[in-house]
Amino acid sequence: MSVITDLASRAGSAAQSLWEASGQLIQPSLRLGVTGLARSGKTVFTTALVHHLTRGTNLPAFRASAEGRIRRAHLAHQPDDAIPRFPYEEHMAALTEGRRWPLSTSRISELRVDIEYERKTGWRTGTASLALDIVDYPGEWLLDLALLEAGYAQWSKQTIEASYRGDRARVAGPWHAALKTFDPAGPADEVLAAKASDSFKEYLTALRAGEEAVATTPPGRFLMPGDLAGSPALTFAPLDLPSGQPIAPGSFAALMERRFEAYKTHVVKPFFRDHFQRIDRQIVLVDVLAAIDAGPAALAELEEALDQVLMAFRIGRNTLMSRLFSPRADRVLFAATKADHIHHTDHDRLDAILRLLVNRAARRTEAAGARVGTVALASVRATRETTIREGRETLRAVAGTPEAGERVGDEVFDGEAEAAIFPGELPETAEEVFQGAVPPGSLRFPRFRPPKLAVDAAARMAKMPHIRLDRALEFLLGDRFA
Repeated sequence: MSVITDLASRAGSAAQSLWEASGQLIQPSLRLGVTGLARSGKTVFTTALVHHLTRGTNLPAFRASAEGRIRRAHLAHQPDDAIPRFPYEEHMAALTEGRRWPLSTSRISELRVDIEYERKTGWRTGTASLALDIVDYPGEWLLDLALLEAGYAQWSKQTIEASYRGDRARVAGPWHAALKTFDPAGPADEVLAAKASDSFKEYLTALRAGEEAVATTPPGRFLMPGDLAGSPALTFAPLDLPSGQPIAPGSFAALMERRFEAYKTHVVKPFFRDHFQRIDRQIVLVDVLAAIDAGPAALAELEEALDQVLMAFRIGRNTLMSRLFSPRADRVLFAATKADHIHHTDHDRLDAILRLLVNRAARRTEAAGARVGTVALASVRATRETTIREGRETLRAVAGTPEAGERVGDEVFDGEAEAAIFPGELPETAEEVFQGAVPPGSLRFPRFRPPKLAVDAAARMAKMPHIRLDRALEFLLGDRFA
């Protein structure tokens, strides 16, 4: 039955792809996926991208913009009526009027920007248009795709083993204690299933709140259940299964296994089929600075997570047949966010660390014909650069308004006063961060409020400052405006 279902799914996907391919002749479009791991700035990136395109900001590294060939960009009706609209206006108001960072991404959303431009070269001349469909979704959902290739016993073993690594063992203590009380061979029990699931979710919540929040442990929907909250598909957990023994029918482990498979069928596969496999280009946002400050163990966790991210992508050079039957993402950009928290002299070092983190997976991806890039950026720049004196030494610093309650040393900020802070320096070579060159907690990265934008006499607000957002746009979109 599963084979028939899979064939039907493939046929449906091919029909959808054929419909979309025919639509390209009338309205060329590009689907850009925006995702990232916890607290990486996905919502801010999407908001800033739309802001600069629709405002007509001159973006020097984005060639079509720098050459004045972007005639007009405006918000349009999105093509997928069943997907929530990305609340761009609400997020812009939070950034500019409230000087608050928007709420984090907790569900998939979409926005279409119609872009009119002048062609630059080739036999076609004159005005053309591109519909840019931006699909914003949580990175935790992306890591769930690895579950499609895993069985329940394998997933349980890997998840439990990972919970004993590094600082996770301390965080996982209460879950480990609860795990010992569940008998996999015992009878299936609904009350016990809920207890096992709740205990596991508490562990996942503690993980996300801890120093290793840069990495994630699936299932991603456990912390973002939405309308699935309380459903059997979200009420399961790993069990400490006896090695090499099959799961007995009717047992507690069999109940957990059935719900694990239900999660893949009703949650993971529809996301892959309806949204993920239709993405043409992808940006993955990463809070590399948080991992550096947490130490080599957190960096290793991040490297593993990014490898899983690239493994999840269906990547490669597209042909007519692949677009119809097996669409691929042909460009993937990894972006180290919050570059405004460090001096510009460290931006290239941050980029180099990110390149090292994705190097292994990038080589595999490029062998499949796709392009993989990296960039250090700040979608919205919250600081300016300055210098401070410390004894006889002049230090390169950043200045901004730390959020209320942020602390640096003994000083606690009120959310109104501006402060100049020396964040520390990144090592000259990327390899040094994996060797402990940056002691955990030695960097200073308070959370700054969004910048206060000036308004001119004509009531026009100043443009939103950024760092290298234009480079990201050129990599992701530049070839479509030739």
